[in-house]
Amino acid sequence: MKPGRIVLAAVFLVLAGASVWLIWGPRDKGAQQRHGGTLTVVTQPVTLRPFTDIVEALGTAKASESVTLNARVSDTIRAVKFDDGQLVKKGDVLVNLEDREEKAKLQEAEANQKEAERQFKRTRDLVKKGNASTAALDAAQRTLDEARFRVDAAQARLNDQRVVAPFDGVLGLRQVSEGSLITPSTPITTIDAINLIYLDFSVPERFLARLKPGQEVEAKVEAYPGRLFKGRVKTVDSRVDPVTRSVIVRAEIPNEDKLLRPGILMTVDLISRSWNGLSVPEEAVVPTGGKDYVFVVENGTAHRRAVSLGIRRPGYVEVTQGVKEGDRVVTEGTLRLGSQPVPVREAGDEPKASAGSAMKGAAQ
Repeated sequence: MKPGRIVLAAVFLVLAGASVWLIWGPRDKGAQQRHGGTLTVVTQPVTLRPFTDIVEALGTAKASESVTLNARVSDTIRAVKFDDGQLVKKGDVLVNLEDREEKAKLQEAEANQKEAERQFKRTRDLVKKGNASTAALDAAQRTLDEARFRVDAAQARLNDQRVVAPFDGVLGLRQVSEGSLITPSTPITTIDAINLIYLDFSVPERFLARLKPGQEVEAKVEAYPGRLFKGRVKTVDSRVDPVTRSVIVRAEIPNEDKLLRPGILMTVDLISRSWNGLSVPEEAVVPTGGKDYVFVVENGTAHRRAVSLGIRRPGYVEVTQGVKEGDRVVTEGTLRLGSQPVPVREAGDEPKASAGSAMKGAAQ
């Protein structure tokens, strides 16, 4: 055989081998495989899934109760009885001011009250014996009442020399020291009730009709990746902002572990409604000419069927029309399908080639 013909024969064999490999070789992801000239596809059933209509927003966390503590009077601090970040109960004494003068005035008032009580009892006995008039008894009663009022006033002035926690909460940073002179405008510290966090966020006015108290919210914080904080809508503001065309929604989020702090930025998902809908995997949908289709396998034959889609979620999509629960849709091998008989395998199953088919392929 001439060398030229040998070269041409070798080239022909290479091209023929390449053609055979392209036709009969493996496809991407094993989605399309030929056995005896028939296209094999992978299917999954149409299933019911729970769907939720979600409104996304950004919100800011707030304490359910929050105040800056100040003294009621101007005086010198005698003792500071709290630490930064301390958990306190309602009524706990946080700061004592100099109160010696107030204590002395209270003792004086209490002594005057006791004397007024003795005078009242003496006058009452004299009235019973007829040795005093009722006018004298009325005067003694008035003196006793005034003495009691002076005791109450002295006690109130003494109480003003203390700063106490108005509710259960966590304290902020201490801003005063013992011996310093403070006035009613001097901030001592802050206190926040954080067992329950208020989350305020803006929602566009077009969603106003779908907002109501009791709706579930899910929030995330960048500081705690993977952690989901759940709560419920407490109230919807009565006014819509005319500039932003949005309304403020306030949700309540339990915070028993005290991870959330006032002022933190949170990503909010407001679940406006929930329902069960038919779903198919995203890869089963074939968009063509502005419409969406799926291939449904019936009696071993794949048929293209137009569908209407609803909400999309990662990995699957809602189908509102075109299929029913239990239909098997093609998820792999859709690009070369028409209405034709197809061998079907379940998703996740690997095709198994018999020894006979392997020998037939080798012979071909």
